[in-house]
Amino acid sequence: MTDEEPPARPRRAYAKGVARRREILDRAIEVFAERGSGRTSLRTIAQEVGVTHAALTHYFGSLEELLVEVYRESERRGDELAPHPPDATPVEIMRESARRNRSVAGLVQLYSTLVASALEEGHPAAREFATTRFAGLRGDIADRVRQKQREGVLREDADADAVAALVIAASDGLQTQWLLDPETPQDAALALLEKLLARP
Repeated sequence: MTDEEPPARPRRAYAKGVARRREILDRAIEVFAERGSGRTSLRTIAQEVGVTHAALTHYFGSLEELLVEVYRESERRGDELAPHPPDATPVEIMRESARRNRSVAGLVQLYSTLVASALEEGHPAAREFATTRFAGLRGDIADRVRQKQREGVLREDADADAVAALVIAASDGLQTQWLLDPETPQDAALALLEKLLARP
């Protein structure tokens, strides 16, 4: 090997590691989509995913970090497969998300578990996930609210940041109720919220 030739082995090892992490994440998403995050440990998940406990620890560090990565990746894939129309209202986006989530109840339960963990001490990964996600969502939704106010679709006397926080609270609260009672009228409740926010 000359000085100009980079070593090939580290690159292959890195690519192999990335691919292996992806395989583990793919399987973990399937597992959590089927049964949620209840009664889990890294050892249990490793068994269901088909890897060793050491492999999970190597790629994800802790159970909480794995749960965060599973949810983030599943959400990213969902957005790629069915992106929200650019002209959709904030409530329309939440209604579509609610419809999508009904087919992956385990991941909805996982999300709720992460948010609940974020409120407790000693869960830095969950707290960082929840605070970052809520801040980003509020910002995106507030921007969309302002756009819809300029278009004359949403009432102009409502503060965009407050509307964003309200839409998220309604969506997450209805989602929690749905987990406890599948008969909860999520869609109807969100439709009512949209009506209340519409320009008179």
